[in-house]
Amino acid sequence: MSNDLVINSTQNGCRIALLKDKNLVEFHYDESGNQFTVGDIYLGTVKKVVPGLNAAFIDIGYEKDAFLHYLDLGPKVSSLNKYSKYVQRNKNASAKLDRFKILPDINKMGKINQVLTRNQQILVQVVKEPISTKGPRLSCELSIAGRYLILVPFSNTVSISKKIASSAERRRLERLLSSIKPENFGIIIRTVASGKEVAALDRDLRNLMSSWREGIKKLKTAKPRTKIIGEMNRASSILRDVLNESFDSIVTDDPKIYNEVKEFIEKIAPEKSKIVRQYNGRAKIFERYGIEKQLKSLFGQTVSVAGGGYLVIEHTEALHVIDVNSGNKSNAEADQETTALTVNLHAAREIARQLRLRDMGGIIVIDFIDMKKTDNKKMLFRKMKEFMQDDRSKFTILPLTKFGLMQITRQRVRPELNITTKETCPTCSGSGKISASILVSDQVEESLEHLLLKQNEKNITLTVHPYLYAYFTKGIINQKMKWFFKYNQWIGVEQDSSLAITDFRFVNKEGSEIEVNSSIGALADTEADA
Repeated sequence: MSNDLVINSTQNGCRIALLKDKNLVEFHYDESGNQFTVGDIYLGTVKKVVPGLNAAFIDIGYEKDAFLHYLDLGPKVSSLNKYSKYVQRNKNASAKLDRFKILPDINKMGKINQVLTRNQQILVQVVKEPISTKGPRLSCELSIAGRYLILVPFSNTVSISKKIASSAERRRLERLLSSIKPENFGIIIRTVASGKEVAALDRDLRNLMSSWREGIKKLKTAKPRTKIIGEMNRASSILRDVLNESFDSIVTDDPKIYNEVKEFIEKIAPEKSKIVRQYNGRAKIFERYGIEKQLKSLFGQTVSVAGGGYLVIEHTEALHVIDVNSGNKSNAEADQETTALTVNLHAAREIARQLRLRDMGGIIVIDFIDMKKTDNKKMLFRKMKEFMQDDRSKFTILPLTKFGLMQITRQRVRPELNITTKETCPTCSGSGKISASILVSDQVEESLEHLLLKQNEKNITLTVHPYLYAYFTKGIINQKMKWFFKYNQWIGVEQDSSLAITDFRFVNKEGSEIEVNSSIGALADTEADA
């Protein structure tokens, strides 16, 4: 089983695709202007305390004040407030907490106005990004995530991931981390720490402490709305969480991102640094790895399932509804019950993939095909949990109801990802009339002749839709060969499925697009009914 991470740089950020056996399982769009990422720690200002909600609204610089509930303050919020005030008043304050006296925990059943007051400055961490009309959700239980460990200030406990099942390994990790952790800092041991040597864990702990020291240094002179400790970019955070021995390659088409990822990998897993590569091919990186086509086929309202079935995915304000249909599978099995089980199992695997891919959160209701046998229902429930094991978001799955419905709740910490898969005709813009599409090859010919004979361009490459690519390149004496005899030079032809069938472009040897004289292709003005 192989894992590949492909990163495509765009004008507004980067697109990140995680492939498992060449199939797309996660897709993220990391916008460069997105300030409020899960994990960021800010110096906020209390704008409003609402006893009725037992919550406060905090200004951290977003257009809408962020939400902080009393239960998200954490038991150590008094210690946090005391320490942050001390750091801001004392420029020589140490980032170490060994001499800091931890205050008693706050009352679990207390009120928000007993802890916070209007205009008070407070350190807060983003736990949910702005979604729809809501601002970020915050917490005062600060934590800094690393490759193997999570550092928790103002605590002395060592917690271990429940996914580490071996009692001997749990004891080893607890004993090891208890001996090396700084005083008044708690540690959460992540699943990937299982089996790791003390050197790797110690290195990760030192990196986390370095981030804490840098944040405290910044806090000394910080003004309200300042980001004190920033979460790493989306690509690095994905690598931190999912990088393992099965990773085969990390590929990006941007030199800056390549250097950042390479540096990060050398820091957290030096032995894997060789798998980081910079892509220099002429075709777009997402086209080269078949990601563009998968995006178009996987984000529609209807999604095909292996074996002939299909899913219909509907999004509402309150929940997501997924309907499972058998399609042409109904005649493939011996009886109706076997057909239903087969289709449902294929659908469950695809649904688990779709939840990760679209980052769907909240309540998801799945209408599976009805089954009568209890054993089959139990098997489907068990398999659904198995298929979702790789999901990094917290989730809860309930067994099938007597109506064949399965309910899933999945943690949502950032806006759901939507990609438009329905396209407006690029030529008629929905009017129903297009320029005669049969003339597009003539337009290419005219543009090519103009570039080569009048603009004296050399070493140019034509990029077209796959249909046109086949038209120009298939056969022994194809159009590409005819161009060679006519112009005495090779014309590169590449395909790009993101282009419309009537679109084309030329690029030079540096990869820059060549502008074609607007008078060229006047044939495009000839209209024909669609």
